[in-house]
Amino acid sequence: MLRTLVLASNNAGKLKEFGQLLSRVGFDVHPQGEFNVPEADEPYFAFVENALTKARHAARLTGKPALADDSGVCVNALQGSPGVLSARYAGEPKSDAENNRKLIADLAKHNDKSAYYYCVLVFVRHADDPQPVIADGSWHGEIIAEPRGEGGFGYDAHFLLPDLGKTAAELTSLEKNTLSHRGQALRTLVEKLR
Repeated sequence: MLRTLVLASNNAGKLKEFGQLLSRVGFDVHPQGEFNVPEADEPYFAFVENALTKARHAARLTGKPALADDSGVCVNALQGSPGVLSARYAGEPKSDAENNRKLIADLAKHNDKSAYYYCVLVFVRHADDPQPVIADGSWHGEIIAEPRGEGGFGYDAHFLLPDLGKTAAELTSLEKNTLSHRGQALRTLVEKLR
């Protein structure tokens, strides 16, 4: 019998991706919205602190094990920005188009266009779990000024993978899930949970 696991998100794509792999290790993944859990604040500058905060929040309000992720794009020439602020880099309201516009403008005067997507996943057995299970992954590429591709979201159309000659937005969902920072982190987490 599968145990209920609360995903500290209501993102349908994450729910599907996480649900498929985590069912193999005994979990039935449900979005926090099913339990009327509001989004947690993300006040920290480190991905791991935000993910831990979201996981504990969901576990505390549901009494069930919880999983949270925090991810973003980190640009080396910008000292790791946008980083944890990736979704709101250009401010509120959240806008992928505005975030991309700001990133391209901020990077224009730099020669180094290298960047990486980073994801950290935190699993807690209960809200006060003293030993959360943590897994992370990174996906290296470079930022290009002109967008390419129709898939993905966020910065994907500007995130070039030089070895493949494609942006993240030009990959199939299977390719992206195999290569991406989130895919790497999820596979590591599954192995740890086994």
